[in-house]
Amino acid sequence: MRLEGEAIAVCSRVSEVEWSVGLKRAGLGHFYAHSAAEKSREQQQHCWQDRQHLEDSSLDWKRLAQTPASCSRIVQHEGGGECEESELLRNFEHEDLIVCGDSPQSPSFIMASSSKFTVGYALTAKKTQSFMQPALISLARSKGITFAAIDRSRPLEEQGPFDVILHKLTTEAWNQQLRAYKLRDPEVLILDPPEAIKKVYNRQSMLQEVAALNFRHCRGKVGIPKQLVVDNDSTSISEKVARAGLKFPLVAKPKFVDGTANSHALSLAFNEVCLSELRPPLVLQEFINHGGVLFKVYIIGHIIKVVRRFSLPDVRENEVNKSGVIPFPRVSCAAASADGADLDPIVRELPPREMLESLSRELRGRLGLSLFNLDMIREGGKGSRFYVIDINYFPGYGKMPDYEKVFTDFLSSLAERKHKVSSVR
Repeated sequence: MRLEGEAIAVCSRVSEVEWSVGLKRAGLGHFYAHSAAEKSREQQQHCWQDRQHLEDSSLDWKRLAQTPASCSRIVQHEGGGECEESELLRNFEHEDLIVCGDSPQSPSFIMASSSKFTVGYALTAKKTQSFMQPALISLARSKGITFAAIDRSRPLEEQGPFDVILHKLTTEAWNQQLRAYKLRDPEVLILDPPEAIKKVYNRQSMLQEVAALNFRHCRGKVGIPKQLVVDNDSTSISEKVARAGLKFPLVAKPKFVDGTANSHALSLAFNEVCLSELRPPLVLQEFINHGGVLFKVYIIGHIIKVVRRFSLPDVRENEVNKSGVIPFPRVSCAAASADGADLDPIVRELPPREMLESLSRELRGRLGLSLFNLDMIREGGKGSRFYVIDINYFPGYGKMPDYEKVFTDFLSSLAERKHKVSSVR
């Protein structure tokens, strides 16, 4: 959640002092004072329409963008063998970008070429304001990349031509326009295909690929929390939880991510008493203690950047049986970065880079996406066991350090790919 009014009630009996301190650490202390009176009772309404697959073309830039890269700066290990860390990996704390060998940062051909690489964008007003910053537009222009706003009042087929269409719209009417444009211009790269985006707008399906991957790496293991989907009948939630064997506390999340504030209205239930107050459709996840720190893993093609965010404090065993109501918002967005905080060195240690690169490569292929982020936690705040708790499409890149350079590098790599393919033809 992003606004005070978006917080909803949390069923718990946790110590008020402990949670007050924890929430204030996360920059959420002002939410704490709103208790049960702020409980949201709005009914979630979600309407999903079937979307057809975009037509395949002879030159599919999506496949080009997802071709596995050979990362010159990362030691990759398949099969879980012994790891030989480079000096860069041992100095992992510096958080510089993971840039693969096939993603050059400033291809000279773009500067020398008289033709421009045009990126048409169709974003919500809020996303346009946060993402299309003057610094991004200026830097991209210096690399021969031009951004062109798509006029949504006119048919898409009448606009362009575009090398790339960047979008975050979810209506069926828009999807039909994308399909029609793709038929007219098979060489355009659509970031990302609507049918792929649809997967991560449903919390039941968004983590299925992570679970199916059963990801193991010599530097760590990545999974998802045990979870349960409840589509209807709030009175039977307790029975379903018992039958599924879920352990309290449980994080309750709306099943659908529809772009509204309510789709990020989370709540935490510490016992069965409050389960009947939850409003389906929703997903229940077992809460995993993680040292109060969440890692946001931003993925832009083959480029990865990780930042720390404060999260909810750990829950002690004796707190599960207490009572009380505490609201909490969308922690990962409301909290300031924890990168400069005085944290335990073990807790602040970022996930291993080579593990993240391998994981992101697998998920790019499985999800069919180039622009997304993973919300990841480390079990107990230490060790090598990690969990992905959410996947967000086209997240708030504007909050990511140096996003202008990172995104320009990504677009430059796409431009170079097109140039190489055109040269071959």
